[in-house]
Amino acid sequence: MKRNIKFYGPRILDFFNSLDQLTIEKIEWTLALIRDLDRIPNKYFKHLTGTNGLYEIRCEWLGNAIRLFFFDEGRMIIIFHGFKKKTQKTPLKEIQQALKIKNEYYEEKKSK
Repeated sequence: MKRNIKFYGPRILDFFNSLDQLTIEKIEWTLALIRDLDRIPNKYFKHLTGTNGLYEIRCEWLGNAIRLFFFDEGRMIIIFHGFKKKTQKTPLKEIQQALKIKNEYYEEKKSK
């Protein structure tokens, strides 16, 4: 295993619970690639420019584009926000929400 994957917060769990089982299985397959491969193909993994370390996991299934936002702490990937993508460009609203959750994570971590 090259990376550990951790989920943070209730929003990401609510998102997963809203998906059908086959979509969840496709996401799990994509996460296994990210966890186990040395070099992850750009098709599945992308840094979002100008977001201070925010990345997205890209998953396509039956015409649906699923995006999971995360950040990386060395070999620990923290996944905290997901959405179904309906446009070519990642919506600014989703990026802002992800940055807000990322800041919440660091505030919570600092207070421990």
